[in-house]
Amino acid sequence: MADLVDLRSDTLTRPTAGMREAMATAEVGDDVYGEDPTINALEAEVAALFGHEAALFAPSGSMANQIALQLLVPPGDELLCDADAHVVTYEIGAAAAYGGISSRTWPAVGADIDPETVAGMVRADGYFAVPTRAIAVEQTHNRGGGGVIPLATLRELRGVADAAGVALHCDGARIWHAHVADGVPLIEYGRLFDTMSVCLSKGLGAPVGSLVVGSAEKIERARMIRKRMGGGMRQAGILAAAGRYALAHHVDRLSEDHARAARLAEAVAPFGVLATAVRTNLVLLDLTKHALDARALAAAAREQGVLISVLGPRTARLVTYLGIDDDAVTQASTALTRVLSA
Repeated sequence: MADLVDLRSDTLTRPTAGMREAMATAEVGDDVYGEDPTINALEAEVAALFGHEAALFAPSGSMANQIALQLLVPPGDELLCDADAHVVTYEIGAAAAYGGISSRTWPAVGADIDPETVAGMVRADGYFAVPTRAIAVEQTHNRGGGGVIPLATLRELRGVADAAGVALHCDGARIWHAHVADGVPLIEYGRLFDTMSVCLSKGLGAPVGSLVVGSAEKIERARMIRKRMGGGMRQAGILAAAGRYALAHHVDRLSEDHARAARLAEAVAPFGVLATAVRTNLVLLDLTKHALDARALAAAAREQGVLISVLGPRTARLVTYLGIDDDAVTQASTALTRVLSA
């Protein structure tokens, strides 16, 4: 059998030789003292990309999200987001456990958010009511099949937040993909949000790291929250160097991942299992009307040399990234066609 084609997640991207060289030669210092020059440079670079005053390097996207939410929502108050949002689906209840944050969700619609629905959910301060303090969105949307929230929708949500006097947070783990897919400048996204989290370790291929982006005052508070959560790091410039290399070399090439995801989608489309249109590097499969459920499909695909993610009883996912080339897509397409047609 040929080598396994691993389509489970873009978190499987491995550092390239150039990235490893950048890491090996990175200038470092103690970041808890604010003295790691490579981390300082990365934080300044990312803040500037999104037009914000400051940024803070964190070990993971979940930590970056949770730091941001604690900046915006006091304990006992409320966050609004969609029912499939990463911050309430894949972060193990951290908003409640660490921040004491109450959350309420609108029905899962991926990137197809209705700002009027969100506006109708916002609660003001009142007698024993839990007041809404922030709205969170995810760009691109993971469980929404890598869907891209249109810029016009985000602008409407900014208007909703302003009218209600609440904050707007972006879980931008894959915002680089949205930027490449729709051509929206990163600074255009940045000006819409009070806080953002942006990830370097998925499509961009760094081994570790996300950043919280916001005002200088917020990031100063974020530094304290990060330390409280165990995220203070010392000579982590080695990791930041990987992130800087990724920003310089791995953003524009995301279009290649999008094209390969489109090829996978074309291969499985005849079997009626595509859950959403494919915009970026994620292909979501809805097996509701197929004989195979998600676990059975994953098992059968593995026997054919392809690994896929199971997201639910009838939901599976394929993800393209730097380690998946054209030959791998051909191998995966052939295998999936064989399995789905059996």
